[in-house]
Amino acid sequence: MKTTSDDVLQWPGGSLDFSSGTRIMGVLNVTPDSFSDGGQFLDADRAVAHGLEMASQGAAILDVGGESTRPGAASVPPAEQIRRVVPVIEALTDQVDVPISIDACDVEVVRAALEAGASILNDITALADDSMAALAAERQVPVVLMHMQGTPETMQAEPHYDDAVADVLHFLLERARRAESFGIAGERVWIDPGIGFGKTAEHNLLLLKHIGRFVATGYRVLVGTSRKRFIGTITGRERPADRVFGTAATVALCAAAGVSIVRVHDVAAMQDVLKVVRAVRER
Repeated sequence: MKTTSDDVLQWPGGSLDFSSGTRIMGVLNVTPDSFSDGGQFLDADRAVAHGLEMASQGAAILDVGGESTRPGAASVPPAEQIRRVVPVIEALTDQVDVPISIDACDVEVVRAALEAGASILNDITALADDSMAALAAERQVPVVLMHMQGTPETMQAEPHYDDAVADVLHFLLERARRAESFGIAGERVWIDPGIGFGKTAEHNLLLLKHIGRFVATGYRVLVGTSRKRFIGTITGRERPADRVFGTAATVALCAAAGVSIVRVHDVAAMQDVLKVVRAVRER
């Protein structure tokens, strides 16, 4: 199943217009330990204010998560994730028109988030849990299927692939077809190569170089490179917050290749990048 040729994707909980090209998903980590902004938005009021700011800067989706998935991160009990994210999602749903995504891989958390007003599922396990796939099909929400080798606790130990691009692409296509078998419409299946999730810097670069192969599948592609370690390795920037320009380069590459969504921390800066890419592509 290929994605719809229509520019506007609609579902019961929202819509997205891709007619102008790549759209931005703004990262909203309601966590104490995320690699880039851990603790900054653990307070619900601050998280909501930041979400509103990103929406005003042009974020087309706000991605709310209550569990860090940085390398080495331990899992967070579902009840604690729900305590962190539900008040934020409820408040944002009342104040912004942009769709809210829940970044979680526990079905209890996702169910609570959808009840609170979220309408997109961002699952780093690519619907490994059948009950999660069934819930997504029942609610008719778009799903982000991400590739990850191992778990956040183990994924960066010794990542290995026979062919990183082919292996990741094969996995995602299998998971996309599985999602459709549960009744999730193909246009609501988005694939994410999982930059930094069980990959070396070389793997990440290869995936970005060949991101067009993922776009060519017909499924919408989401890519998250924002402030990640491989950018620091290349640029020598140790602090994640100093990797904005490196991130901008990856966002430009993805947009030029036809990626549908980029997941970023620095919404205003990346919106400028996308405006320039669009202007060039329209000539």
